[in-house]
Amino acid sequence: MSLVLIDSVEKHFGDNHVLRGVSTEVARGDIVALVGRSGSGKSTLLRCVNGLETISAGRIVVDGVDVQSPDTDLALLRRRVGMVFQSFNLFPHLSAAANVTLAPVLTKKIAKDEARDLAQRMLERVGLGHKLDAMPSQLSGGQQQRVAIARALAMSPQLMLFDEATSALDPELVGEVLRVMEDLARDGMTMMVVTHEMAFARRVASEVLFMNQGRIWERGTPERMFGSPQTPEFQQFVQSVV
Repeated sequence: MSLVLIDSVEKHFGDNHVLRGVSTEVARGDIVALVGRSGSGKSTLLRCVNGLETISAGRIVVDGVDVQSPDTDLALLRRRVGMVFQSFNLFPHLSAAANVTLAPVLTKKIAKDEARDLAQRMLERVGLGHKLDAMPSQLSGGQQQRVAIARALAMSPQLMLFDEATSALDPELVGEVLRVMEDLARDGMTMMVVTHEMAFARRVASEVLFMNQGRIWERGTPERMFGSPQTPEFQQFVQSVV
């Protein structure tokens, strides 16, 4: 059974038809890279998966939960679905440790000592075990994004969504975040990743989805997609980003 089922999804923002009959499945352990030009619907699709956006038609099921059902507790669903955005959204008045453990403390009522241990483990996982008490203002952009990843991991998600997680970073900081994402992939984390980093998609993804005009225009393994594009649109896209 797939961890994520996306079935004939439509999304309108007023007169703007953003998603047009999008269907795909994500199995446990898959790394799905969503690529395409700005405005193709990639980020909107990701936001629909965890209920940040409602869909106009179709169905999205995550870990057996119908995301759009009025009976679905979205707060409960989001404990299973971690999301990392372009902007780090860390609380500037909280330490790295406190940012990482805020949600588990509030939702799971874990004790102070347990929270500290959890923060240590999660920050070590992203290579920042030595920054437990650092404030966001004392961290580089890449470090802040890694804290944001640790924060998402602290809820023990079944699925991680990355929406252009490196696009707000200076070029020299991109690599440190991508390395953390690669480590998660090796550990078996299921991931949907909107990215402009084609080398990462080639290296890490199990499937690449090229989105164009609100549709999945072309899909396949990285080897097939980048080795022999089937559509002129994807061929032009690859040439424009290389």
